[in-house]
Amino acid sequence: MAAKWTPDSWTTHEARQLPTYPDAAALGAATAELGSYPPLVFAGEARDLKAELATVAEGKAFLLQGGDCAESFAEFHPNNIRDTFRVILQMAVVLTYASKLPTVKVGRMAGQFAKPRSADTEEQGGVTLPSYRGDIINDIAFAPEGRVPDPQRMIRAYSQAAATQNLLRAFAQGGYANLHQVHRWTHDFMGRSPWAKKYAETADRISDALEFMAACGISPDTVPQLKATQFYTSHEALLLPYEQALTREDSLTGDWYDTSAHFLWIGDRTRFDGSAHVEYLRGIGNPIGMKCGPSLEPDALLRLLDTLNPAREPGRMTLITRYGYDKIESGLPRLIRAVQREGHPVVWSCDPMHGNVVKANNGYKTRPFDRILAEVRGFFAVHRAEGSFAGGIHAEMTGQNVTECTGGAVAVTEQSLADRYHTHCDPRLNASQSLELAFLLAEMLNQEVKERRKAAA
Repeated sequence: MAAKWTPDSWTTHEARQLPTYPDAAALGAATAELGSYPPLVFAGEARDLKAELATVAEGKAFLLQGGDCAESFAEFHPNNIRDTFRVILQMAVVLTYASKLPTVKVGRMAGQFAKPRSADTEEQGGVTLPSYRGDIINDIAFAPEGRVPDPQRMIRAYSQAAATQNLLRAFAQGGYANLHQVHRWTHDFMGRSPWAKKYAETADRISDALEFMAACGISPDTVPQLKATQFYTSHEALLLPYEQALTREDSLTGDWYDTSAHFLWIGDRTRFDGSAHVEYLRGIGNPIGMKCGPSLEPDALLRLLDTLNPAREPGRMTLITRYGYDKIESGLPRLIRAVQREGHPVVWSCDPMHGNVVKANNGYKTRPFDRILAEVRGFFAVHRAEGSFAGGIHAEMTGQNVTECTGGAVAVTEQSLADRYHTHCDPRLNASQSLELAFLLAEMLNQEVKERRKAAA
């Protein structure tokens, strides 16, 4: 793709947020081993996702991207994978039913192991140790031996990602995603939520439509899309030695692809001029994303877009905004206007999580649901005012019945945060809150689609 790019050309650029491995030989041995392993995804699948995202950029589909803040070795269990997958299915059904637009489903799964940190070290009880950077790098336990970056953790992360990817493919293609199962996707513990009742009503209407279609001769046997779905994986391309080791040349096109995931993104802390992460991502053929926060100026955004997508390929770039509920309406319009002025084809997606972290009175880090929803409303309002398409949502969520974000219809209070606070990093929406967000999002998306169709008529 790009001139003078190689999978290791990032090593000549400034790399932030990377661990310092004390044993260079061990690091080399681990990455060499990874380089001999099979790809986790295929280049053709990444191209399929890019084509679907191109339809999102045109306003003809919607991007739903969600999953764990940080996957962990300790929480690795097929039930956890299944539960997150089925919440995403529920959210997608709600969005598609309301808007009549296809929903592109992308999980923060099968590779979301590394996390950026605000400081290289942390202190507890007068003891200073390296910061926890995700299970792919070191251990969350505050102990000297576990906080030393260990390259063998990349091997374990690959194995877990491979198993997760395999199970997700089975769920997506093996019958679990069959629309006739739409009632069975509800979690048992969601019975108290009024949104569970509303979902059941939506599922009833879908079932009625499917019965009518069957009477007309349209069934999963004649239309395979009714019994399977496309589900893609994504993570932040943070640990570059891992990403480089899984970068392969496509035998069909000769282009390079990162085969660790279908979609990779670059974070707020690593998207600067001269960044090693930007250098790496500019050369891979995958669709890519970039977090855009209050510190990003329009001119800098345009330079990054010219670097990352010089051919202005539709579906290549997703801009994931993360402002905070009180900053999005003042900060986002400048970026939209700059992108529109220069004619870059992008998907605009809203991350309402990262700008809305607060510390509760009991010391727990949380995200109030009302602030999350307020940022989503602001995101839609800005795009409506600017004549742009609010094309996606990017949420940290789980299918488990956790108590990490306060609020929602079945309210999680500050006092109940300690009940089931399991995250290894940042607080996540639980299944009930995720479904509630989907219904509220569906209302906004439905209104947006109606106004766009009216304007086009």
